[in-house]
Amino acid sequence: MQISSSCRSLRLVVRPVLGCALVVACAMSAGAQATAPVVRMGTAAQRRPFALWSESAHKLRDSLVAVARGQIGARYVLGGTTPNGFDCSGLVRYVMAALKVELPRTAAQQARIGDEVSTDPSRLRPGDLLTFGFKGKRGVSHIGIYVGQGRYIHASSGAGRVIETDLNRTGSPLLKAWRGVRRVVVGAEPDTGAVASGG
Repeated sequence: MQISSSCRSLRLVVRPVLGCALVVACAMSAGAQATAPVVRMGTAAQRRPFALWSESAHKLRDSLVAVARGQIGARYVLGGTTPNGFDCSGLVRYVMAALKVELPRTAAQQARIGDEVSTDPSRLRPGDLLTFGFKGKRGVSHIGIYVGQGRYIHASSGAGRVIETDLNRTGSPLLKAWRGVRRVVVGAEPDTGAVASGG
C-alpha cells in the first residue's frame, strides 16, 4: 500500500513538471521558427524552405575561405599535406578536412568529386574547386579553391608557396589550361562579386 501511495504522489509531481517542460520546449521552437527568413505571398507569410540549411552552407563556405586564407604563405612542398608545406591537392584536402569534408589525395582524384559546374565566373561560389591541366594534355594536374570576388587560393610550385590569384590574370599559362569546376559544398547563391575571366 505504501508503494502505491508513493507512486501516486510521484505522478502528481512529475506530470505537471513534464507538462511545463513540454510547453516551454514548444514555445522555444516556435520562437526559433519565427526568426527564420520568410517569403511573403499576398497576406500569408510562409517560411522559406531550407533557409537554415542555406545559412549553414554560407557559414561553411565562409569558414573554408578563412581556413584557406590562413594558409597563404605556407611553402610549396611536393607531396606536402600540412602547414609545414603543401602541394596543390594537399592544400585542398587540408582545408576541406578542417571542416569535416573528406577528399581523396591527388588533384586528379579530387577533380572527380562533387558536382561539375560551369567555368562561367559569375556562377562560381566560394569553396568551389578549380581544376587545371597542362596545355595540350588531358587530365588534371593542379587544383585550387575559389574564395570569391574572382580569386582563388592554391599551392603554386612556380611561386614556391600558397598564394591567392586573380582569375582575371590574362598572362597566366595556368588559366589557359583551366579544366573545370567541382562543387563539393552545395547550397547558397553564386558569388555576386565574380569577375569575367580573361584567361
